[in-house]
Amino acid sequence: MALKRFIIEMGMGIDQHGQEPTIAAARAVRNAIANNALLGIWEVAGLSHPDEMIIEVQVAVPYPEQVRSEEVLAVLPFGRKTLKLESGGMVVAGRAIPELADKNDDMLMAVAAVTVFVDID
Repeated sequence: MALKRFIIEMGMGIDQHGQEPTIAAARAVRNAIANNALLGIWEVAGLSHPDEMIIEVQVAVPYPEQVRSEEVLAVLPFGRKTLKLESGGMVVAGRAIPELADKNDDMLMAVAAVTVFVDID
């Protein structure tokens, strides 16, 4: 197996209310893949199904130990997926609104890199 990087997409996500790092991370991944069409997967790499893609997701987010990995990876519709979480992103002072279940004034920001690999023989 000779894995080759096909594309790297970057994104940013924010949870303005609720202080949920999983939401910020999932939004960052969704933002990374929101505006692409990987036609080259079919035409250049020769894959017959998108589940043949190998997808590595890296997310930097405050409180990575609280992230529910399966929810972040569920954003990706296809592929063999892995997630690497690390401490990063940003905590920004916002405004707590009790009706939105805020615990405090924090807004959590996450950044993501989604790398798609293909197996080239």
